[in-house]
Amino acid sequence: MCGIAGIFHLETPKPVDPGRVEAMCDAIAHRGPDGHGVWTAPGVGLGHRRLSIIDLAGSPQPMAACDGRAMLVFNGEIYNFRELRHELKNAGAVFRTDGDSEVILAAWQRWGPDCVTRLHGMFAFAIYDLDSRTLFLARDRLGVKPLYLAPLSDGSLAFGSELKALLAHPLLRREVDPLAIDDFLAWGYVPDHRSFLKGVSKLPAGHSLLLRHGAPLPRPAQWWDVSFAERRKGKPADLEAELLHLMRQAVSSRMVADVPLGAFLSGGVDSSTVVALMAEASQHPVKTCSIGFDVAALDESDYAAKVARQYHTDHASRQVSPDDFDAIDVLAGMFDEPFADASALPTWRVCQLARKSVTVALSGDGADEALAGYRRHVFLHGEDRVRALLPQALRARLFGSLGALYPKADWAPRPLRAKTTLLSLAGDSAEGYCRALAYASPESRDRLYSDAYRRLRGEYRAERPLLDLMRSAPARSGLDRAQYADLKVWLPGDILTKVDRASMAVSLEAREPLLDHRLIEFAASLPESMRVRGGQGKWLMKHAMRRFLPDDILYRPKQGFVTPIAQWFRGPLAQTARDIAGSATLAQTEWFDTRRLAGLVDDHVSGTADNSRTLWQLLMLNKAFTQLGIG
Repeated sequence: MCGIAGIFHLETPKPVDPGRVEAMCDAIAHRGPDGHGVWTAPGVGLGHRRLSIIDLAGSPQPMAACDGRAMLVFNGEIYNFRELRHELKNAGAVFRTDGDSEVILAAWQRWGPDCVTRLHGMFAFAIYDLDSRTLFLARDRLGVKPLYLAPLSDGSLAFGSELKALLAHPLLRREVDPLAIDDFLAWGYVPDHRSFLKGVSKLPAGHSLLLRHGAPLPRPAQWWDVSFAERRKGKPADLEAELLHLMRQAVSSRMVADVPLGAFLSGGVDSSTVVALMAEASQHPVKTCSIGFDVAALDESDYAAKVARQYHTDHASRQVSPDDFDAIDVLAGMFDEPFADASALPTWRVCQLARKSVTVALSGDGADEALAGYRRHVFLHGEDRVRALLPQALRARLFGSLGALYPKADWAPRPLRAKTTLLSLAGDSAEGYCRALAYASPESRDRLYSDAYRRLRGEYRAERPLLDLMRSAPARSGLDRAQYADLKVWLPGDILTKVDRASMAVSLEAREPLLDHRLIEFAASLPESMRVRGGQGKWLMKHAMRRFLPDDILYRPKQGFVTPIAQWFRGPLAQTARDIAGSATLAQTEWFDTRRLAGLVDDHVSGTADNSRTLWQLLMLNKAFTQLGIG
């Protein structure tokens, strides 16, 4: 796991200042404290920060191919590198190191851009080919590893693992894309089809980019996609056995490391599954760590401890309290762009805890997206049955009217909070899922905006790209389309961004075995009844794990990595909430109705509404403006 950065001149191969590339790498030094390097040639510069995981002393980067005709900088891990190495050696390749980096170079020289289809792992890399004078950029299938891009005024393209690397380049403009505000308030993050800053983009997951001197910047080429259009046939027992085999394979392949290795253990189904399969494959106690909360209703540490005892792990735990809010500036600085998933705080804390004893930690991320594990998937599955019974026109009139009249009862028990469900049923499956995903509905966002911002935004709505994606997805059902959207948008934009930044901030490598692409492709082909059944998501996975885990781990209501921000904003952080409404930075944008912001705070602090997620969003937005120096 590392950090990469570079500069490529598209128009003419001008000299690249090595100091400029080094400064870009220094901005992401936390991603790689074990080594660094810069290589330049006419029109190109590559930089690297290394976190040593495999072949600790033998694979410095930037790395030259054995014949010196290609140069690589690489962030990630290739889990099948030994098999590829054997195949490439038989084809005549010569290797000087024992790591995975040199395998990528040899794969490039043998297969060219198609090399990515042979790589199993998480990666973002850049290869400069001295013969063809081309730069090849690639990102892994699911977007575990990030890659930011920015064309600059001198005709070059800058790239880096984090926005920080690009911000270190003096030619990068720091102008906010106003459409990113609507994206952020809708989803709680800036999705990969956009960046917080104008002119900056992100290479999409499963895409590559081949650049040539003297040629214009091309569009990224998609090299991998997942299809929900086919249905696998077979007896449940056979499908269960295949799923278990794929999970075992994924876990064992990610346990290869030349440094101490462990796992995050929340006490939920996914992390407990990973720990159970690690324990099965390991000759030594697995090192595990977990985070608890001082709010009992949100604390899962007892469940984590139960799994740790069952598998005799070397377990460590830590409690998070409101005092951790003091680290908010550090937290906001990890992401550069505004990022409002409040579970980033405990994720960072559990990464800090893990780093005390390991350099690599396996997580349970990915199973919910692949196997329909979120409560919203179960709701959508049920709502689609209602949609199938009533014509669209009737649903729009009936449920639309009821939804408009029904109060937004955040204070009420969950069964009485029907407004979102009614409005969801009024639209089609894709529109309903957008409402289920959104931090803030289109109506609630509009109430926060000023007239000036509404004019600036024009016809754009954050939901539009997601709706287009779902309606064109290779899928059969609403559930298929929802999961496809999760894998393409939610997963790389929220979940994987959170884990990457939180782990890299403490120089920890996080690996996600349940995002093995073979497992993802298998899950996408499962009949819906193998994913959702009896009001339960991840049905087949839970069934497969019954002999490994107790029922109170497998079947209790899904908790997630929750942070008690609603309670914090009504207690020790109430003044912080009030400060948000009076933020001079937000006011200076002239994009928000400040009276509405004040009302949002008053309603939350008084307990008449739960506006905690929106308040957290506004706080993180304010911090992003300030830290980027554009407030």
